[in-house]
Amino acid sequence: MSGTDRAGGDTRSAGALLVVGDVVTDIVARHRGPLAAGTDTAAAIRTLPGGAGANVACWAAHAGCADVRLLGRVGTDAAGWHERELAACGVRPLLVVDPQAPTGTVICLVDTGASAERTFLTDSGASLRLEPADWSPALLDGVARLHLSGYLFFSAPSRALVSVALESARARGVPVSLDPASAGFLTALGVDRFLELAEGVDVLLPSRDEAYLLTGLPDPADAAAKLSRHIPLVVAKQGGDGALVACSGTIRARVPAVPATPHDTTGAGDAFTGAFLSALIAGAEPEEAALEGCRAGATAVERVGGRPPAGA
Repeated sequence: MSGTDRAGGDTRSAGALLVVGDVVTDIVARHRGPLAAGTDTAAAIRTLPGGAGANVACWAAHAGCADVRLLGRVGTDAAGWHERELAACGVRPLLVVDPQAPTGTVICLVDTGASAERTFLTDSGASLRLEPADWSPALLDGVARLHLSGYLFFSAPSRALVSVALESARARGVPVSLDPASAGFLTALGVDRFLELAEGVDVLLPSRDEAYLLTGLPDPADAAAKLSRHIPLVVAKQGGDGALVACSGTIRARVPAVPATPHDTTGAGDAFTGAFLSALIAGAEPEEAALEGCRAGATAVERVGGRPPAGA
């Protein structure tokens, strides 16, 4: 495992956030209007660091969390680059280098029209090969919160790691948050299976589509309220409609969105999650933390790619 403190000292603090999740290379292709099947479509193409888990960690550091750590798995092809990019965002990378699989790659097709909507083509590569052997209870030393990317639920090795990590967190009294991550993968896994695996999670941060899939309820408030009967705190991200905060079967707050002109919605939900968790660690109430999440999401959609500016 790489990513030790460059100065040789111990940078751990009582307010640390540990994110466990995916680190991937994003190939972002921005085009305008429908793709032209069978021929060329003009696009602006960039290669950027990404991954839902990695993005959350970077946005948490950007929002002010002083000690953010990321456990993820990458291939030998891009390990050094990803480690440098994470460190440049203020994240302490704890990257396991996979000797067989390449780093995960996602092709992000972004329509530059009014919605800036995106479509992903995903090769998970090494990112979903995290396994229990990559985990140690010592990873929780000094950690105030553990966050799990929902992508970990979509392969057998990383599901096994989730089980071990949750057990370690419960033993230490560390609260755990979870972002379902992908409506498409969630459909393939199955709602009952997902909720079973999420048992013991303290905070769930679904998107509107994910909340609908998990409950079958088309009304976002009803869906968030229902989920909060199973998980203590549910913060349902609503994109341009802000966020809903639900506890014990009741909507506790409706948090308004922050106005923004979208250029690329990639990573907006990750930005929300990172800023939300940073605020919680700083002592904010969930409603205040959700507002910070909305602010970060607005910043994210006005940028290309899923990360905040490095070093900002």
